[in-house]
Amino acid sequence: MNIHEIITSYNNDYKPFSGTIRMIEQDQVIFEQGYGYANRSEQLKNEANTRFGIASGSKIFTAVTVLQLIEKGRLTLDTRLCDCGADRFPNFDPAITVRHLLTHSSGIPDYFDEEVMHDYSELWTDLPMYSMTTIAAFLPLFETKTMKFVPGERFSYSNAGYILLGWIVEQMTGMRFQDYVVQHVFRRCGMTDTAYDRLDQLPARTAVGYIEEGEVWRSNIYALPIVGGPDGGAFTTVHDMEKFWHALLNCELLSKAMTNEMLTPQIGVDAHIHYGYGVWMTVLHQEIFKYYVMGNDPGLEMTSSVYPKWSAQCHILSNNGSGAGAITRSIDESLYHRMK
Repeated sequence: MNIHEIITSYNNDYKPFSGTIRMIEQDQVIFEQGYGYANRSEQLKNEANTRFGIASGSKIFTAVTVLQLIEKGRLTLDTRLCDCGADRFPNFDPAITVRHLLTHSSGIPDYFDEEVMHDYSELWTDLPMYSMTTIAAFLPLFETKTMKFVPGERFSYSNAGYILLGWIVEQMTGMRFQDYVVQHVFRRCGMTDTAYDRLDQLPARTAVGYIEEGEVWRSNIYALPIVGGPDGGAFTTVHDMEKFWHALLNCELLSKAMTNEMLTPQIGVDAHIHYGYGVWMTVLHQEIFKYYVMGNDPGLEMTSSVYPKWSAQCHILSNNGSGAGAITRSIDESLYHRMK
């Protein structure tokens, strides 16, 4: 596999990739490179240790946190939402469980429904993005809406479902969700470059997300909630994503039994794509081809993949809203040919 050639092909077919890529196999680094600028105004380049927003790639952190609480006996997968003090959701089916929320099969209405909506930034036309500082701030966006379908009926990707998981974490622990994740996930993994930073307080080495419209670009500061939460919005590096997967796969965050359940297909999305708890997986020839998370928001795109057959990982973080998915697909294709 020649990742340089994959990047060159992508740049020729689309537009220059901006971000950082790191790939390892058998604990050996086979590729690591930054492209483009983390800050275009200052012409600061993207490097191996540049921090990027990862949007929905953060959902796996929420899932781990919830599963940790289950292992502590605070919840079960079959705990109902209505048993968590959730009497404020009058139109939600009382049969909704933690399992449904983790697997995007609850049927609750989403505040940003990716089945019918496309521009995330439109959410903040009437609602100031700078007001979205807590989980409670998101609840009015969907709490009185009616159900989309009966819980467990099918998969339907739901940001609101993960907002509710974060809400449950706060109810069970008495802690702010972000603080709990930092303490029980990031610190345990040694992820010192990962946090839920405010967009208006970004620390050093953090890439600005850029929204591009032809030759015109602008930062994404007005297109996203001011601070991330349980459905997405953490900032991290390619190195910290590697640390996270290492800790997860070596059962340093959860027991072996719970880790295996998390990484087992729980619901089908299509013929080859399945979802576990907070993690996507591709199944080919009745075996796991890869585990992965992905995220896409205005001005950023990311994928973080684990290929168990080759003991390989590939992390692609971008700050111009494109490239990560297309490059990952080319890497997948290359590995699939090796599998044959």
